[in-house]
Amino acid sequence: MNPNIDVNSEARLSRGPLALVCAALIFGPIWPAWAEPPRVDPSLYRVVTEIEGLERPWSLAFLPDGRRLITEAVGRLRVVGSDGTLDPTPVGGLPPIYAAGQGGLMDVAVDPDFPETGRIFLTFLHGDAEANNVRLVSARLRDGTLQDMRVLFTATPKAGAFNHGSRIAFLPDDTLVLSLGDGFDRREDAQNPSNTLGKIVRLNRDGSIPPDNPLVHRPGTAPEVLTLGHRNVQGIALDPTDGSLLITEHGPRGGDEVNRLVPGGNYGWPLASDGVDYSFARVTPFASLPGFEAPLLEWTPSIAPAGLAVYEGRLFPHWRGALLVPALVEKAVRLVHRQDGGITGQELLLAEFGERMRDVRVAPDGSIQVLTDGTDGRLLRLLPPS
Repeated sequence: MNPNIDVNSEARLSRGPLALVCAALIFGPIWPAWAEPPRVDPSLYRVVTEIEGLERPWSLAFLPDGRRLITEAVGRLRVVGSDGTLDPTPVGGLPPIYAAGQGGLMDVAVDPDFPETGRIFLTFLHGDAEANNVRLVSARLRDGTLQDMRVLFTATPKAGAFNHGSRIAFLPDDTLVLSLGDGFDRREDAQNPSNTLGKIVRLNRDGSIPPDNPLVHRPGTAPEVLTLGHRNVQGIALDPTDGSLLITEHGPRGGDEVNRLVPGGNYGWPLASDGVDYSFARVTPFASLPGFEAPLLEWTPSIAPAGLAVYEGRLFPHWRGALLVPALVEKAVRLVHRQDGGITGQELLLAEFGERMRDVRVAPDGSIQVLTDGTDGRLLRLLPPS
């Protein structure tokens, strides 16, 4: 198996030999010219390793009292105390979780009204190998356990354990959005508006459907859908510069994207994409088509973008407004510089570590906090040089 294909996180081979040969004959091998961007000088920041020994960490969130929450895909929710120590006892009260392939316990997000509600939101894989789906729940976090758990949403079922999406973001209108992958073997469903595979859905925080969703009154459509035509969105963030939603999206070997979401927009997968499939053939002959939204930025070969944050902290003022994109295959955090809505340059953070980067968040104090991937994952904290 090619070392660039990560069977545990973002890619796997499932095409038969004949299909691969036919695809290559039809489309031909496509591999655009590409050069690694410059690395940020490590003397411009210092890295503190706060936690080690995490088992497949997936997501990080901040509580108002200074504690942090970390999900481990194997099915554990961990608490880091305000003093920076990891509680050895995982949070209790989690539901049954199907942990396989890329799935398990995935995103964690803290209710913006946490001081009043005490609630957190979790996504996880529910079911088994034959039929599973992403489930969104909320629960009160109290005394080290989850209480009053409510199932808010369950996605369209599928087989397998790949391409789940599963990132949460809160919007200023008290709604939330959730990314959902195409299930890998059901890529065509990303264009089917009647299900939630390959979609971004928008919900009220109690799980009900907002009446102003773009497809809510269209016959034959899932009313939760905000956008469609996605493959595997694992990064989603609200852009504080203009209030728009930005996402990072996995292609297969190529065609990773940064997109700005337009309600009701179709992002093309798999009909329009610059993606390169696992056969090294083009996924489709059409990089763009009328009626589909074009990406802001595209990466081929794949860097495997696993998250997204917009830097608005005070510790690194020269990075304000930049996108932070943790990359699994590239083993770095992309620093994507912007000006007036356009991309002006890219650099690599933490490339000197040579580790797969799973999640990135900007802490309330302005530090950049990063989860590395794998069975011995770490929580890193980036600070200005001392």
